[in-house]
Amino acid sequence: MDARRVFVTGGTGYMGRLLVRALLARGHGVRALVRAGSEKKLPEGTDAVLGDALGDFAALVPPADTLVHLVGTPHPGPHKAREFRSVDLASIRASVAAAKRAAIRHLVYVSVAHPAPAMHAYIAVRKEGEALIAESGLSATILRPWYVLGPARRWPAVLLPAYWIMERLPWTRDSALRLGLVHIAEMVAALVLAIENPAEGVRFAGVPEIRDSARRLQRA
Repeated sequence: MDARRVFVTGGTGYMGRLLVRALLARGHGVRALVRAGSEKKLPEGTDAVLGDALGDFAALVPPADTLVHLVGTPHPGPHKAREFRSVDLASIRASVAAAKRAAIRHLVYVSVAHPAPAMHAYIAVRKEGEALIAESGLSATILRPWYVLGPARRWPAVLLPAYWIMERLPWTRDSALRLGLVHIAEMVAALVLAIENPAEGVRFAGVPEIRDSARRLQRA
């Protein structure tokens, strides 16, 4: 496996720090875009570059071959519709522009599972992000989790028995799988797999594929 040169936005966040640590452990080079004062939040060995994820940072991307976009509104909820547009949408627009100008080989984007009966504003913005990527002509992997379990994000685990039942009923199976819960370790594994196996064109990974990532990564 060739070592990747990965540029990460959102590298100090919930998924970002774990992903950066995993990439470094597997021998990849990581540059992370951070605001001034946040450098110490990155794992040791990360090349921190100061910049604005909502602005023009294309000049900071080289020599990366992969751009991973993880910027987003923390703890998204229905009351944060304005932030979804001012942060989530603005940042993926900036990342797509930077990836094109820097001739990035592969863009990795965390979207959201859809359709769904809730979080309509959030889904709408993430779908706009997917459309921006499709229109750009970039090769990309788009991951579509629904809810990611992890530290301080465990309460939906009480729904797992209900999910188990719904995944086995023919009339609820598809929606239960599409909107299933995944663990942060599975998300990190899915991101690592996407980075190490670049797409040609645009590739999508839903909840079933994300759940299977840890096992696949061990076998890789």
